[in-house]
Formats: sequence, C-alpha cells, structure tokens
Amino acid sequence: MRPSKIAFRNFTSMDFIICVIGMAMFLEGFPYCAFPKKIKTWIYYLLELPEENIRIIGFLMMSGGLLLVYIGKS
Repeated sequence: MRPSKIAFRNFTSMDFIICVIGMAMFLEGFPYCAFPKKIKTWIYYLLELPEENIRIIGFLMMSGGLLLVYIGKS
C-alpha cells in the first residue's frame, strides 16, 4: 500500500479543545459582524422578555448543544 502524499497530523486533546473554542468564538462573533442592526433589535427584544423565558431559551440551547456533542462523539 502506497502512503498518502498528504500527511495528516494526529490531533491531541488540547488541539481539539482549541479548535472547538475557536469555532465557538467564530460562530458567536459572526452575527455581530454580519448583522449589527438586527443584533441591536434582538437585544432590545431580549430586554423586554421576562427572565424566566430567557432562562428557558438558554436551557434549550445548552441541551441542544450537548445533544449535538453526544451525536458527534458517537
């Protein structure tokens, strides 16, 4: 069997964690860069929501993120 011309380097756990943090930062920052006026509108909307609704939204987002991590790891 002939070796591939492209050598893939083995990722360590720390490399993976750094990549995940970098992707999270990119995904978090993208809307602010691409749609600043819409973000301002959403912030005003969030200020008017009751705290309980914001807490539920946050819980659902965390649960969805953990589900995606579980699916990705299996």
